[in-house]
Amino acid sequence: MSNVRQLRDKQPENEKITINLGFVDLGRIDLLVQEGFYSNRSDFIRTAIRNQIEAQGDVVRQTVERHTMELGLRDYSRADLEALRDAGEVLHVKVVGLARIADDVTPELARQTIGSITVLGALQASNDVKTALADRIR
Repeated sequence: MSNVRQLRDKQPENEKITINLGFVDLGRIDLLVQEGFYSNRSDFIRTAIRNQIEAQGDVVRQTVERHTMELGLRDYSRADLEALRDAGEVLHVKVVGLARIADDVTPELARQTIGSITVLGALQASNDVKTALADRIR
């Protein structure tokens, strides 16, 4: 008997995006990196994005409240969805951030309990669950 257990794969804490920049803007970023203001291009871009989000913070908070969306990380477990199913309720997922549907949630359970999904950020779920809910993801 082996005492080696497989641990859950660590989920990424961020999402990779691709942007297109003009040569002049890219040169300006490189100049700031070269002068030591930022450690690299990614550091500059992350800082610029955070500054813009902070500058628009009140608008983001008001919009989240108006749309009754959850802000941050929201996990949906199999037990959560089974309880909804047993209660005859349907879930409408509205998240700004990261929404995760547990790996042990079956496509059938997901279709029975999730009426719609709106995620501004990222949705993590098995490919089977995403396929089953494709018509409900906005």
